[in-house]
Amino acid sequence: MSSAANFQSTINPANYGHHREILKPGYLRRGFLPVADPLCRFPRGSPYAVLDEVGLGLPQALLESSFRRQMRNLDIPFWVDSGSSNDPAALRLYYLRIGFIVSAYIHQIGQQSCHSLPVNLAKPLIHVCERLDRPPILSYDGYALYNWKRLDPLQPVQLGNIETLQNFVELYDEHWFILVHVEIEAIAAEILAAITKIHYKSRATRNRDLCPEMWGIADAINKQTNVLKRIPEKMDPKLYFIKFRPYIGFFNKVHFQGIDAQPVDLRGETGAQSSIFPVLEALMKIPHEPSILMRHLDDLRNYMPSQHRQYIAEVRQLPSLRKKEYRNPFNAILDAMIGFRKVHYSWATEYIHNRSRDGLGTGGTPYRQWLAQLIDETCRHRF
Repeated sequence: MSSAANFQSTINPANYGHHREILKPGYLRRGFLPVADPLCRFPRGSPYAVLDEVGLGLPQALLESSFRRQMRNLDIPFWVDSGSSNDPAALRLYYLRIGFIVSAYIHQIGQQSCHSLPVNLAKPLIHVCERLDRPPILSYDGYALYNWKRLDPLQPVQLGNIETLQNFVELYDEHWFILVHVEIEAIAAEILAAITKIHYKSRATRNRDLCPEMWGIADAINKQTNVLKRIPEKMDPKLYFIKFRPYIGFFNKVHFQGIDAQPVDLRGETGAQSSIFPVLEALMKIPHEPSILMRHLDDLRNYMPSQHRQYIAEVRQLPSLRKKEYRNPFNAILDAMIGFRKVHYSWATEYIHNRSRDGLGTGGTPYRQWLAQLIDETCRHRF
């Protein structure tokens, strides 16, 4: 097992495995959400069922001063790749549950700050995160992409028909925060389907008009923006900032006990770890000035699932769409991206900046500078 400090060495494009074309019909047909609905809980009798019990009781347990002591005594079985454990949905649920438990342990509200993770939590977390080729911390994938179920399995993945599997607090505000992101991710399936059509049309000898697909991408982004605008409906800014935002914060000099490593800094959960806009950036070939902010953004991609990182790399290889015959839909996509980011900027200002002293986002990001730069450079890419 490699140490927590060495995880960066295994998370880079050279180690993604054998390259294969993933821009094909049906691939990622649900956007970046799992193709099959996430597993809600482990089967009865599973050795991992203890994580369901602890996870579902987490919001109440976090109200107790004895929470950390209880977690230090928790016996978590290591993930074993055999039999039914080969189910990717079960692996994701294992990661989700233990990721929440670990972040709750480090960030428990009302208790002294904590920079040391006990060995019984540290080793299972690192083990499963190595299996998933990702840093050992709860990220956007566990917090949102794998953290939902449909109330009616025959109806779409959208607000009103989805609920979370795991939370830090009992307030519905946190459920809403997560579920808004889930619907936005579900809509992204339209974007990825259009990109697949663009890929195949651009290689065809006839019917190479890409305008319908490009207009479709712009429409999908506008749908996502309309969902993002719904954040205030059921999420109070004060409750967000005080009650559950701390739990998705970054790890600052955290020592993983039992691991031969120095304390590590890890990015916390943030929407900037979503793969949607990196895909759009890659498709549109938007140039960005090299900066600390852009290096920070590149680092956040290490926290995405490896398949998503590979997908972004392949989209980047597609031919440029910045052509005279596509000017109107091209600019429409950029305008839609700008519109989404402006709404995001306004919510970040309302929910974080107006209440924060450090000016950092939930993932430790200097988000206002970063978003302003991205908006400005996207505007300049219009033609």
